[in-house]
Amino acid sequence: MASENNQQSNDILAEESPILTIFRKEAYETMLNRINLASAFKLTPQELRVEIENFIFDYAQERRAQITKREQIAIAREMVDDMIGLGPLEILLDDDSISDIVVNGPFQVYVERHGTMQLAPVKFRDDSHLLQIAQRIAHRVGRRVDTSSPLCDARLPDGSRVNIVAPPIALDGTSISIRKFSKKAIDLVGLAAHGSLTNEMVRVLQIASTCGLNIIVSGGTGSGKTTLLNALSQLIDPRERIVTCEDAAELKLQQPHVVRLESRPPNIEGKGEITIRDLVKNALRMRPDRIVIGEVRGTECIDMLQAMNTGHDGSMSTIHANRAREAFIRLENMVAMSGFDLPSEIVRAQIAGAVNLVVQTERLHDGSRKVTEIVEVTGINERSDIGYQHLFKFVPMGETPDHKVFGRFEAGTDQPAFLEKAITYGLDKELLSIMKSAMERNGESDYDTSY
Repeated sequence: MASENNQQSNDILAEESPILTIFRKEAYETMLNRINLASAFKLTPQELRVEIENFIFDYAQERRAQITKREQIAIAREMVDDMIGLGPLEILLDDDSISDIVVNGPFQVYVERHGTMQLAPVKFRDDSHLLQIAQRIAHRVGRRVDTSSPLCDARLPDGSRVNIVAPPIALDGTSISIRKFSKKAIDLVGLAAHGSLTNEMVRVLQIASTCGLNIIVSGGTGSGKTTLLNALSQLIDPRERIVTCEDAAELKLQQPHVVRLESRPPNIEGKGEITIRDLVKNALRMRPDRIVIGEVRGTECIDMLQAMNTGHDGSMSTIHANRAREAFIRLENMVAMSGFDLPSEIVRAQIAGAVNLVVQTERLHDGSRKVTEIVEVTGINERSDIGYQHLFKFVPMGETPDHKVFGRFEAGTDQPAFLEKAITYGLDKELLSIMKSAMERNGESDYDTSY
C-alpha cells in the first residue's frame, strides 16, 4: 500500500497536461450538480470513493475524454479527498518519503524529501478552498481559524504537527506547515542504524533512563527533537505511570499507563484557556512517576524544574536551543519569565539539581539529523555557573563527493557523574566499560562515521 501511495504521489508531482486540468475542473462542477451531497456524506469513505470513481468513468465516456484509467482513478480520489479529507494534501500525507509539507498560499506547495525541499505542482482551487481545508484541520482538534483567530497549532490523527497562519496575518494567503511523523515507531537502535548516533551512545542513554535521569532534548527547528523524545520514552519502565503535557499531542508513548494532557486556547470570548503551565501543575497532583513535557518554552519551566527536583526522576522534555550550553541559558531565562525574582545563583542551582542530561540534536546542512552532543550536568562550579561535561560529541570531518557530511562521535570522559546512580542498578561496570572503550577509540579512523 505504501509503494502504491508513493507512486500516486509521484504521478501527481509530475506536470499534468492541460487536457487533464480542464477535464478535472469540468468533472468536479458536473459532479456537484448531479450528486446528492447529503446522501453522499452518509456513505463510508470507501463507498464514496467507489461512487465517485463510477461517476468519473461514466463522465469520461460521455465526454470521450482522452485520459487513462489511472488518471480517472486519481481524479476520483482527489474529489473524495476534497469532500471528506484534506484535499490536495491527502496524497502528500500518504507518501512516506515526504517528511514536511509547507503551503504558501493556494498555488504554491513545497515538500521535503530526504532533506531536500522541492516545489510540488499540487494546488488548491483558490484562497477559499485552502482556508476551508485549514479550518477542517483545526476543527478536528477543537480549534478554530478565522480572521479573529488567525494563528493555530493543531495535529493530524496520525500525530503529525500542523501550524496554520491565516489572513490578515498571512499576506499571500493561508499558510500551512505540516511536520509529518513516521507511521512506524522509531527507537534508538533505529536512529543508530540511520547514523544519528552510535550504538555506544544508545546503550549509555538506555542506562541513563534506567537510572531515572532527567533528560532535556535540545535542538533547533526540524532537528528531530520530538522523534528523539519518542525514542527515549520507549525506555521507560512499563510499570510506571507517565503523564504527558503538550500543546498539540504528538508523542507516541507505547507504555500501558499513560495519561495524555493537551493545552487549549481561549474561546471566542477569550475564556477557557488551559496553558502548558496549568497542565504541569495539575500533573503533579496526578501521582505520576514521570512527567513528559512535549516542549518547555515559557513560564511552565519553573514547574517542570520543581517536578524534577521533587522525586519525579526520569522526566523528559524538549527545548529550542542550538547548543547544549544555550539550553541552560534558555532554561534560566524562562525561569525569569515565570515571575520569580530569584538570584541567578539560586536559579542555576535549581537547574543543576533538576537536569541530568542534555541531548543535543542538529539538522546538518546536507539534511541529515544527528545527536551532536550528550552533555551531563555535574553541578555548580566555582564560578557559580552550571558545570557540565561531554559524554559524547559529534566532530564533523568534511564532506563526501556527493556533499554528505561525515565525521566521528568522540567520547569526552570515562568517568560519568551518574556513575554513582548506576551502581544502585548494577550498571556501573557496563557504563565504565562503554565509556573507557569509547575514549580509547577517539580519533581512530575506524571510529569515523559517514552517512
